[in-house]
Amino acid sequence: MAEKISRARRLRRDQTEAEKKLWFRLRNRQLEGWKFRRQVPIDRFIVDFLCHDAKLVIEVDGGQHAERKSEDGTRTRELEKTGYFVMRFWNNEVTENIDGVLEEIRRHLSHDD
Repeated sequence: MAEKISRARRLRRDQTEAEKKLWFRLRNRQLEGWKFRRQVPIDRFIVDFLCHDAKLVIEVDGGQHAERKSEDGTRTRELEKTGYFVMRFWNNEVTENIDGVLEEIRRHLSHDD
């Protein structure tokens, strides 16, 4: 577990531009009061963003994920088995349409009240 925590800290420090942009808009309960954390260990994974209260995982995927669709699908299914809902966005969606991404997240959160 110590290794996973160390890796999560490194990932927080080395965020992609898209992750930085999304985190800037999610942090400090800016999205309708929901608390998000970033680079959080869950089971054997480290997820990009987590809203624990809503059991929502948000993953921001770069181009390398186009070649890892099967692995990402397995990861999503395993996280969903533990009770989380997983939303995936491409880096370019976040960087080019942050408001649209936030609206999708907001829509999901409003259904979980």
